[in-house]
Amino acid sequence: MKENDITYLVRKAIFKVYNTLGPGLLETVYQEAMLLELRKLGLSVDSQVPVKVIYEELVLNCGFRADIVVEQKVIIEIKSIEALAPVHHAQLLTYLKASGKKLGLLVNFNTDKIDKSIFRKINGKLDP
Repeated sequence: MKENDITYLVRKAIFKVYNTLGPGLLETVYQEAMLLELRKLGLSVDSQVPVKVIYEELVLNCGFRADIVVEQKVIIEIKSIEALAPVHHAQLLTYLKASGKKLGLLVNFNTDKIDKSIFRKINGKLDP
């Protein structure tokens, strides 16, 4: 399955979770609900996936954890905050770079318009 096909299904899951739960819950609630919905759609998903960070050719003992990785190809970064800041977009771009993944989605569930709160990132660039 290609990344674009995966993100189509991920968006479907995002809308289902948002329409069922609404805004204002903790990120962990949305993450668990997303895992359930994505699995219902037949996708392979992992949560809190460790990604190593390399600095000057050395692997650091610390790293980060991607909220959700779908089909080992797409990272989903989940937020539930008042407003996304530029650093949240940069965070996903850094995750993509460090993991070698091509595509990621940043979603903020704490909104009244979920369709305006999903951001697609590709190879370090924002896809309009």
